[in-house]
Amino acid sequence: MISRLNRIEGQVRGINKMVAEDRYCIDILTQIAAAKSALDSLGMQLLESHARGCVASAIQAGDGEAAIGELMTVLRKLG
Repeated sequence: MISRLNRIEGQVRGINKMVAEDRYCIDILTQIAAAKSALDSLGMQLLESHARGCVASAIQAGDGEAAIGELMTVLRKLG
């Protein structure tokens, strides 16, 4: 995940440079869409990891209701 975050950080720095250079708006918007997509993908990867690890462990420990509630809150924010 760290390497993906580093790539996304590089994309955002590239967007910053494009804006500073007054590049064509559509090119900047295209790069923003790509960065957003990369963040969404990383978020889904992290969400899956959380569900398979933390939520599953909480369910096994008898605290599933709270873990599922927390997971649903996060899903609403991501949606």
